[in-house]
Amino acid sequence: MSRSDELFARAKLVSPGGVHSPVRAFKGVGGTPRFMTGGAGATIRDVDGRELVDYCMAFGPLILGHGNPAVRDAAVAAIDRGWSLGTAEPYSLALAEFITARIPWVESIRFVTSGTEAVMSALRVARGATGRDLILKFDGCYHGHADSMLIRSGSGLAETAEPDSAGLDKATLGGTLVAQLDDEAALDAIFARHGGEIACAIIEPVPANYGLLLQRPAFLRHLAQLCRKHGALLIFDEVISGFRVGFQGAAGLYGIEPDLVTYGKVIGGGFPVGAYGGKRKYMELVAPVGPVYQAGTLAANPVAMCAGLAALEQLADGKVYAQLEALGAYLEQALGAIPGLTLQRAGSLFWTFLAADAAPIRSLGELKARGGKPFGPVFHRLLDRGIYLAPSAFEVGFLSAAHTTAHVDQLAAELRSALQGA
Repeated sequence: MSRSDELFARAKLVSPGGVHSPVRAFKGVGGTPRFMTGGAGATIRDVDGRELVDYCMAFGPLILGHGNPAVRDAAVAAIDRGWSLGTAEPYSLALAEFITARIPWVESIRFVTSGTEAVMSALRVARGATGRDLILKFDGCYHGHADSMLIRSGSGLAETAEPDSAGLDKATLGGTLVAQLDDEAALDAIFARHGGEIACAIIEPVPANYGLLLQRPAFLRHLAQLCRKHGALLIFDEVISGFRVGFQGAAGLYGIEPDLVTYGKVIGGGFPVGAYGGKRKYMELVAPVGPVYQAGTLAANPVAMCAGLAALEQLADGKVYAQLEALGAYLEQALGAIPGLTLQRAGSLFWTFLAADAAPIRSLGELKARGGKPFGPVFHRLLDRGIYLAPSAFEVGFLSAAHTTAHVDQLAAELRSALQGA
């Protein structure tokens, strides 16, 4: 029995499923989750002292790799000064000024402690700004575990909703419409029926939670136009794509300015963080200035603020993004040559789908229709050979500035071997 087996047996006695976030339980791949003790650069280390090349990277925050020296030094200095203050402080101000000076559509920003909290707050602002109740979301996008977002499309009309979790307030279902990705005609129909009632449309401009369902820029522009036409706010959920696909995120990549945007992951340098921001006229509705209430004891925690600023300072000149794009292109070429594999990529985000088909997958319906080889056996073969991917067929992979072409070559060789069953 490995040390991870022992720890997991103990963990299941004191925590639901032995974990503190579901995907960590290896339910999608089977077996015992590997307990990790730390990481350095592009590698992560398990409790048995084994080093693995990490392509999960804490599910996205570690764009600079594990243990980046500047981020570490900023966090340690913050701890030495006082790691929780509960007051106004200069550290969140410095990070807010850094972001708002470089992203024109983020004129004002509020820091919270998670992406879920950021989304929940942005939706409340949208309702407060418009006086409307309906929220439009898209099947195949994930926006955290707030009740109104744990809803998927149901049978019948495209916009009918079904709960994606037990324990949801049934009244919440009536406040959320669900549209399909990559379908302008269906989107037009929803706005034709409900345009005057929709407070906002929220979308991951780079959907990265059910595979990497890259959207056509024309579809995103069409959504933006419908929102403007009908007086609804456009919210880009950039918790994953923000500061990951470029400093200005997907909004900058596609040249589409949202009314509100949510961030997380990269902006905390690996520490717990979330943020929502946007046009000043909407953000000024937030308490204490306006009537939309939101608060948080650990919001704008000094450690996360200082670590986040240290991370963004290394990204602002674009050199890291150029490095990551080159490495991503190298990965695309290396993995694209493997039989039985479909690769989708956006910068340093990538997703390997175990089915051979050159056509891009842009919606959850297309994903379900494709089928594909079981991911679990391939995952475990890679794990045994020193490569750690996210333990789910539908989670994306992340490159970091610490990865090299040698790491990619190793991934390609081991993935080819795993798919062949060697």
